[in-house]
Parts: sequence; C-alpha cells; structure tokens
Amino acid sequence: MTAEFAVALPAIALVLATCLASVQLVAQQVRLTDAAADAARALGRGESHGEAAAIADRVSGGADLSVATDQQFVCATLSASGAGLLAAIELRAESCALTGGR
Repeated sequence: MTAEFAVALPAIALVLATCLASVQLVAQQVRLTDAAADAARALGRGESHGEAAAIADRVSGGADLSVATDQQFVCATLSASGAGLLAAIELRAESCALTGGR
C-alpha cells in the first residue's frame, strides 16, 4: 500500500458516506411526500386528525403533522429531521386536498 493511497483513503470514505447519507435523505423526503398526500386525502374525506396522524406516521416512519384548513382545501404538512450523518437537516412535505371528498 502506497502512502498516497493511505492519505486518500479517508477522503474517499468520507465522500462515500456523504453520498450514501444523501440517498437516504432523498428516500426519506419521498416517504414524507407520500405520507403528506395520504394524510391530506384522509382529512379531505372527513377523517379525524388522529386518524390522519396515524396514517402519516405509518407511511413516514414518524413525522410531525400539522393541519391547515383554507375554505375548500385542507392541507397536511409533515416535518422530520434527517437521519444519520445529515440529521441536522429539516425535511418538510406539504399536500392539500379538497374537503368533503369532492
């Protein structure tokens, strides 16, 4: 093993770990987006906040749900922190649906 390889190995490992953490962060964002859409549809059908939170929790793996109602729309916003090396990053996803199932 050469000295150049020994010096470069930690940098390569750091870049690889950052790339893997980024992929994990993107996957978590996709889960949040799906969970927000599911929760918004549930709220639009008239289900309770608790039922929508349970749906969002099941799909996202644990995120904070906030609900906003604006005339004919109900919006669900989910937020969660990233995981692993990128835990300091706050992820958010929002989705809206028509109220009353229209």
